[in-house]
Amino acid sequence: MEFTKLFERFSPEALQAGETAQPAELKGTASRKPANGPLQGLRVLDLTRLLPGPLATMMMADMGAEVIKIESPTFYDYTRDFPPHIGGESAGYLAFNRSKRSLLLDYATPQGKEVMTKLIQTADIFIEQFRPGVMAKMGLDFASVKAINPKIIYVSVTGYGQTGPYAQLAGHDLNYISYAGLLSGNQNEAPQVPLVQIADIAGGSYMAVIACLSAVYARQRTGEGQFVDVSMMDGVMPLSVNPFSLHTATQQPQPRDEAFLSGGLVNYGIYPTQDGKYMALGTLEEKFWAKFCDVVGKPEWKGRILAPDKATLAQYKAELTELFRSRDAAYWTALGIEHDVMLNPVYDTAQVEHDPHVKARQMVVEMEHPTAGKLKTIGVPLKFSATQAQPAWTPPLMGEDTLAILREAGLTDEQIQALATQKVVQFGK
Repeated sequence: MEFTKLFERFSPEALQAGETAQPAELKGTASRKPANGPLQGLRVLDLTRLLPGPLATMMMADMGAEVIKIESPTFYDYTRDFPPHIGGESAGYLAFNRSKRSLLLDYATPQGKEVMTKLIQTADIFIEQFRPGVMAKMGLDFASVKAINPKIIYVSVTGYGQTGPYAQLAGHDLNYISYAGLLSGNQNEAPQVPLVQIADIAGGSYMAVIACLSAVYARQRTGEGQFVDVSMMDGVMPLSVNPFSLHTATQQPQPRDEAFLSGGLVNYGIYPTQDGKYMALGTLEEKFWAKFCDVVGKPEWKGRILAPDKATLAQYKAELTELFRSRDAAYWTALGIEHDVMLNPVYDTAQVEHDPHVKARQMVVEMEHPTAGKLKTIGVPLKFSATQAQPAWTPPLMGEDTLAILREAGLTDEQIQALATQKVVQFGK
């Protein structure tokens, strides 16, 4: 499937055609609640899509919050369509939507807004990821939501924030990190596109979790909810705190490969091995570098931490490269662990899950999904001593929890059937 075809279902023609199928019966998963966790008791209404918001709400769901993922039948989270698929479900969708409940609701309709009103009345957090102004057009902006529930925390995740000259611009991860000055690479080459989505996750997901929990804590003191503006560009700017501090001190542009932590030190970098793999050497402290030099039989290198000029630095790196190329990655890995000299292999994604430390920390978890079968996802990074955080269940099928959620909201089966007939809600699409 061509990437652009993934969005054809959201064209005006497709939406006007009304492709949604009428449900034949009331069906869905029985009411389910997350297990005990540090955030147990928080109810989150999640209108986000793609990566930033869904990863944030999954982290909160793993920590015990009840997260209701709300999607419109005509404009759902299109991550569900992204290839590759496992058992009919997108691998991307499966990666960051576990532990949530799924409600398929056309919240732009008058009937859908009535249902949203009931949900908002009992929610603690409302999180969305639309461009500034879109929620106001749907009558679901902060002012409208606060009028229903004055204590609600309303978090809006956008690329550039609610204010400023870029606020209405479209963008993706690459745009935000480019503006934030985070792209790196060799000085005489083009900046490199990172393997992972830095702004989406560090600037979006993590900042959204911080926003939600900080506002909840403030509400405990004030009794009031509030609006939190999360800009992914703003959120990644603290990642450049070191190079920015150098800039403020010198008022000079910082060459991409000359800063100490990005190529300017011989003892802090990536080196190739005999078998074509790579090792990461992180011996910043003098004692670790000296120990490394002794271990590899090069005590004369101990004074090479700071090279006097670029030519000498290049020479130091060339000699160290030659050393690393004399042995394979397995040899250097064993040496690094045995002597504790901050030396380890550079893994690709496939190697990570087999690492003994990753296994010991349970950072890859396996669950049984109803259509995808045995599903492996990244585990919960926070380990609590008293209120354990853990995946509650696999990512829900679309609309799997619609019936249970509507019943919990006080709707009768007759009312629910009427909404289904009008295509306002759907079950298990």
